Amino acid sequence: MAHNVAQKLISAHLVEGEMKIGEEIGLKIDQTLAQDATGTMVMLECEAMNLPHTKAEVSVQYVDHNLLQTDFKNADDHIFLRSACQKFGVWFSKPGNGVSHPVHMERFGIPGKTLLGSDSHTCAGGSLGMLAMGAGGIEVAMAMSGKAFHIKMPKIWGVRLTGKLPDWVSAKDIILELLRRHDVKGGLGKIIEYYGPGLKQLSAMDRHVIANMGAELGATASVFPSDKITLEFLKQQDRAEDWAELLADKNAKYDEYTEIDLSQLEPLIALPSSPGNVVPVREVAGKEIYQVMIGSSANPGMRDFAVPAMMVDGKQISDKVSFDINPTSRQILENLIEHKYLEKLVRAGGRIHQAGCNGCIGMGQAPATHKISLRTVPRNFPGRSGTKDDLVYLCGPETAAASALMGVITDPRTLNMAYPKFKEPKKIKINTLMLVEPPQNGSKVQLEKGPNIKPLPQFGELKSNISGPVLLKVGDNISTDTILPAGAEVLPYRSNIPAISEFVFSQLDKTYPERTKPYQKSGSIIIGGENYGQGSSREHAAIAPRYLGVEAVIAKNFARIHIQNLVDFGIVPLYFKNPKDYDDIQQEDILELSHIREAVQNSNEITVFNKTRNKSYVCEHHMSPRQIDVLLAGGLINTVKGKN
Repeated sequence: MAHNVAQKLISAHLVEGEMKIGEEIGLKIDQTLAQDATGTMVMLECEAMNLPHTKAEVSVQYVDHNLLQTDFKNADDHIFLRSACQKFGVWFSKPGNGVSHPVHMERFGIPGKTLLGSDSHTCAGGSLGMLAMGAGGIEVAMAMSGKAFHIKMPKIWGVRLTGKLPDWVSAKDIILELLRRHDVKGGLGKIIEYYGPGLKQLSAMDRHVIANMGAELGATASVFPSDKITLEFLKQQDRAEDWAELLADKNAKYDEYTEIDLSQLEPLIALPSSPGNVVPVREVAGKEIYQVMIGSSANPGMRDFAVPAMMVDGKQISDKVSFDINPTSRQILENLIEHKYLEKLVRAGGRIHQAGCNGCIGMGQAPATHKISLRTVPRNFPGRSGTKDDLVYLCGPETAAASALMGVITDPRTLNMAYPKFKEPKKIKINTLMLVEPPQNGSKVQLEKGPNIKPLPQFGELKSNISGPVLLKVGDNISTDTILPAGAEVLPYRSNIPAISEFVFSQLDKTYPERTKPYQKSGSIIIGGENYGQGSSREHAAIAPRYLGVEAVIAKNFARIHIQNLVDFGIVPLYFKNPKDYDDIQQEDILELSHIREAVQNSNEITVFNKTRNKSYVCEHHMSPRQIDVLLAGGLINTVKGKN
């Protein structure tokens, strides 16, 4: 039987279950990564499980999110992470070395391997022919302990690329076109596999752009073949020995099909405040802008800086515009200097920031009030930039640079200049100096914890009955950024659950954390719409609500990573069987889930009684027997402790 690339990757790592769509499968994980905003929890979880040493082939901890050191918290966390890396056998990527995903691609990614990361954009690793997936930190800690990673067998969605990209159109426009067609739920329950003759003109870093933003479609993973272009990239990185060819078999089939003729694409842009709100740039051209930001894991390659540099060479950006440049890795920064591109950006008015996530995660570079910010980042969820009522547009580097020059949103095709052609250099500077290799044995290493690092809260097993008020009812596509914001104010508390819980749903309702206090022990409930929990993999968006007493979330449906995070920390996730029941339940209604322990074990249908309205609703759970055991125990850590 002919197999596609995704099927080959799954088959090679399958340790539990069968490859039947919708059935739970367990996969062996070869590599793990964490970033500092989620990594503190990963390391605390490793400590809680008494992990002596990672069992993954490679584990890497990156410091790329919490780079602003406005007080002691982030600095203390970085010291803690370094000590944890020494103890648990994990590589440590120092602050300023760059964003986890492109650095991992440069230094550690290997075709044919599995990669699990505590960051939703871990899927970028699919650009090298890896099966790369984002997950909550506890799942990464489990993978580091040698346990399988479980997902429901996804559909494989084949996206055939044909034709050739026109001038002024690049990889970002390809993924924006998919989002334009299918929106932010289009990839739920699917692995996206790219194939076809159009692949030949996409470099490995172009593929990274596309694979990275598969997360915005809600996909489980995005996969590219490992071909001669992959080999060229690994040769450039002095890692040719890590290459292995991995191609789809001739006549391989897919569960779903989409075709994109690259020659028909034009510059695209996602309007506020969703990556799926995509239109042609020409439709919004002329709107005045305040900020342009270039960089991030969604446009990380050298060409994504070099093309804008050539566009602004010898010119000045508009005096109304802040032109922010975020190099994605220290190595790329060095090569931009070596090839004179950085000089062009600086001379034109660029503001150069350290290599890292920076403004993408709201860690600085927040835009002005009610002013448009054009960014080459992957997400524009409300308030993610650090400004509450932000106006963030997502675009490719060509549109970003053109708009910086003109001071208004500009279709780059309207510029009176030739399209600058970039050719990837065969030889580049390699930088491994900011990667700290762990010792073989870290058993004597002491973890260094600052005063902001608090122990993981202890949660009890699932109650026999759940009864409590609906303290919040939210709409569709609520992201984890909305559940628990990022940004310079909140991120430093990622290792302190009691403190960070004070920000839960603060963007929607500042009174919510205080309103939970009377029900912190007795329990409360959240009602959600479609695609609840989309976006970031941050498990804090489950842990902090659980700490505040949330015992159940009832929604029309859930994002993949977040529903697993809810189960992993003992929160019951239920689906409305009849979506219209969502309209009937109001905030402050008292709901009862009677005999819930027995109910989830005996049936996938759960009756929810609304005491306020004297009505019952039929809901469903979609948990596997393994997930039910985790839920009953009150979470994955309790499960592990019970088994040990």
